[in-house]
Amino acid sequence: MKKTLKLKKNYEFKKILTKGKYYSGTYLDVFVTKHKSNINRIGIAVSVKVAKAVKRNRIKRLICENYRLLEDKLDTGYHLVFLWKKKQDIKEATFQNIKQDMIKVLTRIGILQ
Repeated sequence: MKKTLKLKKNYEFKKILTKGKYYSGTYLDVFVTKHKSNINRIGIAVSVKVAKAVKRNRIKRLICENYRLLEDKLDTGYHLVFLWKKKQDIKEATFQNIKQDMIKVLTRIGILQ
């Protein structure tokens, strides 16, 4: 079981958000950039305006777990930033909703095999 590598620095997020290609789903917005390495790295961001810290962290955990389950089926060499849409209700943040939306967006990007 390999560990999911994450983007942590602010400049990494900014670079992907400004230069990356944008894809939108029902619940998630995804920014993607191609990278020379043969690994994928992800970043997850949920706005303070969505909810308080406990609920924001729960959404982050759900997104991270769904990505972990799909990670073996993805092409490598990408940096991805997942953003939860502010206008979506926090009650819609279920495991299945996020899974379906993530599969839809990743297939549209073309990295899900």
